[in-house]
Amino acid sequence: MNDNFKAKAVQWDSPDKIKMTQKFLSEMLFNVNPLQSWKAMEIGAGTGLVGLNVEPLVAKVVLVDTSEAMLEVLKEKLTESSKVEILHGEVFDYKKQDIDFVFSAMAFHHLTDVEKTVEHLATITKPGAWVVVGDLVIEDGSFHGFEPIPYCGFDTDVLSKQFVKAGFDVKTVKIYNTITRITDEKTTNYEQFMLIAKRL
Repeated sequence: MNDNFKAKAVQWDSPDKIKMTQKFLSEMLFNVNPLQSWKAMEIGAGTGLVGLNVEPLVAKVVLVDTSEAMLEVLKEKLTESSKVEILHGEVFDYKKQDIDFVFSAMAFHHLTDVEKTVEHLATITKPGAWVVVGDLVIEDGSFHGFEPIPYCGFDTDVLSKQFVKAGFDVKTVKIYNTITRITDEKTTNYEQFMLIAKRL
């Protein structure tokens, strides 16, 4: 498994990243109220900027990431009392159907097949489970400097239909943040959406 984040992991927790993840966290928790009995999962947990803030609110959180380097940074933040299960790999490696709450911040565009991922989520979540996805609206590829990535953002109508097809009720899709980047040539705004769905 190629670790595309190996060189970035140590410097990942920058002020900009922390600010961005805090906006996601605030918007998510405004819409979903986790119960202390829940088992949660984060797809693309990285260094734990979102997941470790959810951990105190639930019984357990499974933090999934393909980058060993990112997970090494995450592990340094854990204590003996941490209610965390770390899964180095893809969400497809998780087979149990016991998840009450799935969330993912800015990781879906790195997945190799989003439609299959959504279908798999239907097999590992309990009926009534919540799924929250935060990511980019379709952009021209410049967000990642035109590096080859699986998805340059998403058409939220298409993504919503994939969730519905897999057995979820999409409760809301909204733009919750805009990232502005200024270069010598121009100013570019990248919209971030949040999709909130409930397993039927």
